[in-house]
Amino acid sequence: MTADPQSAAASGPQHVPVMLAQVLEALAPAPGRLYVDATFGAGGYSAALLQAASCSVLGVDRDPDACRRADALIRTHAGRLTVVHGRFGDLAALARDLGLGPVHGIAFDLGVSSPQLDLPERGFSFRADGPLDMRMDPSEGEPAADVVNRLPEAELADLLYTLGEERASRRIAAAIVRARAVAPIEGTLRLAEIVHGVMPWPADGIDTATRTFQALRIHVNDELGELARGLDAAERLLAPGGRLVVVAFHSLEDRMVKTFLRTRSGGDPRASRHLPEDFGAEADRAAPLFRLITRRAARPNPEEIARNPRARSARMRAAERTAAPAPLTPHLHTRRAA
Repeated sequence: MTADPQSAAASGPQHVPVMLAQVLEALAPAPGRLYVDATFGAGGYSAALLQAASCSVLGVDRDPDACRRADALIRTHAGRLTVVHGRFGDLAALARDLGLGPVHGIAFDLGVSSPQLDLPERGFSFRADGPLDMRMDPSEGEPAADVVNRLPEAELADLLYTLGEERASRRIAAAIVRARAVAPIEGTLRLAEIVHGVMPWPADGIDTATRTFQALRIHVNDELGELARGLDAAERLLAPGGRLVVVAFHSLEDRMVKTFLRTRSGGDPRASRHLPEDFGAEADRAAPLFRLITRRAARPNPEEIARNPRARSARMRAAERTAAPAPLTPHLHTRRAA
């Protein structure tokens, strides 16, 4: 997956799995074992796992287009790859419904996928005009246009600040409210123009609309809530010795993964204000559920960043499941609102 729309446009449509070598090393694929590619996307990690060992892979993606594109890879690895449409927060239920055995590795590649960014009609990128949608599954929830045109100014500002870490959130929210009073905001370029009218171009060259689009996408898809549920599901699915690998692209995700792994490995959770109130509960468990493989987030090497600018903000964390039993019931933060 990728970090932001402008880096995707710069590197073209070819899908390049981010930090592939590090992910494979951390997962340590072995013959006869089962691995989960929890964010299947274009299938880069799944293909690499299947080529690295005579193993089986379950691919999961909430985007039905990603599942449809998997047919060729499924045929290539007949009998070893299964791809299902669903949320990775529901991994435990999906695995149960499929009757799968012990899982020896789970990979999460967070964010938005290259194919999603490359299609203007999906509304994730402001490099080309398209409907302001941003839903990973177009059949679920409300599009970003509804959020932009519905939320009161104060709530919109809070959303941009909390999920986009946008310091100019109040000015941008005010500009959006003024613009929508004239006409509804329905396209990606229109929203980007509104942000550009408020924000000067920065010295680092990153488009000033990036954080606004990030915040809306995270909100529309409940990405932080889904990540919390996915991590909890991984904790329950992994067999003793199984590996969890997460590649994140912005600080909110990475802090969440860091807190989860520190908590479950018996360390200091150091909770963030962005996390659910109960996230990191039970940090004082006598028996840690994970052993950290990476004490700090691993980063892509300069050569990979030069080849693939999409990797520049990637951070990978990995841990190994211990034999300690998971709690009998999911934590409160894993329960999706009705």
